[in-house]
Amino acid sequence: MKLRLVGALWVILTLTACATSPMGRNQLIFMPDSEVDAMGLQAFSNLKNEKPINQDPKENQFVTCVANAITREVGGNWEVVVFEDNTLNAFALPGQKIGVHTGLVELVDNQDQLAVVIGHEIGHVLARHSNERMSQKMGTQMGIALVQAVAAPATPMGQTAVSLLGVGAQYGIIMPFSRLHESEADMMGIELMAKAGFNPAESITLWQKMAQASQGAQPVEFLSTHPSHETRIDDLRAHLPKANALMQQARAAGKQPKCVK
Repeated sequence: MKLRLVGALWVILTLTACATSPMGRNQLIFMPDSEVDAMGLQAFSNLKNEKPINQDPKENQFVTCVANAITREVGGNWEVVVFEDNTLNAFALPGQKIGVHTGLVELVDNQDQLAVVIGHEIGHVLARHSNERMSQKMGTQMGIALVQAVAAPATPMGQTAVSLLGVGAQYGIIMPFSRLHESEADMMGIELMAKAGFNPAESITLWQKMAQASQGAQPVEFLSTHPSHETRIDDLRAHLPKANALMQQARAAGKQPKCVK
């Protein structure tokens, strides 16, 4: 009887938790966005307390300029922090938080290449990917516990909570986004950057540079859970005509970012 009741409750939960991603895909999401946002805010606060923050005015201005141009397209008041970390990484968290590592800033050649990564990470947030995988993996009861656990990232539960948000590597554990999520974020990302007036063709160059960097000794956390370089580049090339049209519309409307590295 108890198993039957649990099964019925799960069916009801599944039916009432259906959502649609910005790319038109059906999603199972039942954690309140307010709770996932609270987790993102807490995780970002932890990071700012534990990781050194870059104080270089030029690098901060460059990153903030790119991030602000993209976030203007989605609205909200996003906080942007550059962390002193030589890994080639960036992330965006629910609650409108963006973190960029100095290693990535050093790698990119221009504003457009940085916009590729920041657009991708914001795409994860807009598509509610963190909420989706929490809903799929943890369930409602565990999901509520995770909101509290993220405040203690050194604990096993806290590690799981932080990793589900996509920033768990520094605590020794990471639960990667699926390839489906990564592909969605890629497509959303180049559309976002194009709508802001950045050149989406630079996404090809950026991923070629990342692929080359991943063959060396330097760790590339950003690439560890993503589709193969060839697959990603092929998919991006196929999406470029649409993204280029969006860029032309944006530039015709006067959106021409001038973020200097």
